[in-house]
Amino acid sequence: RRCDIGLMSSVVHLSRFPLAVGGRAAFQRTCSALLGLFLLAAALATLSMAPAQAQSAALGGMDAVSLRDTGRPVGGDPAISTHWKGQEWRFANEANRATFEANPRVYAPAFKGNCPVALSGGQRQPGQPDQFVVINHTLYLTSSPAARRRLNDDPAGVLKKATANWKRLRQ
Repeated sequence: RRCDIGLMSSVVHLSRFPLAVGGRAAFQRTCSALLGLFLLAAALATLSMAPAQAQSAALGGMDAVSLRDTGRPVGGDPAISTHWKGQEWRFANEANRATFEANPRVYAPAFKGNCPVALSGGQRQPGQPDQFVVINHTLYLTSSPAARRRLNDDPAGVLKKATANWKRLRQ
C-alpha cells in the first residue's frame, strides 16, 4: 500500500514506514491527515498574499500627474508605481512618479476622490476617474457625465457647498 504526498519537489512515501497498530485504517487516517495539513498550508499561503493582490490601483491606474498637469488621461505603468495612503499609484514615467512622491497631496483628488456634486447635495459618492475635472490645479472626480457638466457650469457654487458638507461628512 502506498500514499504519496507531494511537498514541493520531494515526495513522502508513507508505504515505507511500518504500519502502526490499527493497520490499514490507521494508515489511511495518517494519509488523510497529512493531505489535510498540506492543503491547509497552501490555503494559508494564498491568504497571506491576498491583500497585496486585492489592492486596486488609485484612479483606475491612470497617472495622477498627467491628469492634473495636462488634463489628459494617461494610463500608468504597473512597473512605475508608488504606494501612498494604502493605494498603489501608477505613472506613465519616472519623472511623474518623482513629482508625485515629492508632494502627493497636490496630485491626489480632492475630497478623497468623492464627487463634489454629490457632496454639495449632502451625499458621499465615489467619483469616477474617467469623469475627472481640473479646476485651479486641483483634481476632482465626479460620479457621472451629468455631475461633471454641473461642476463645470458652476464650479464656485458647487465647491463651496461641497467643502462645507465635506467637513461634516468626512471620517
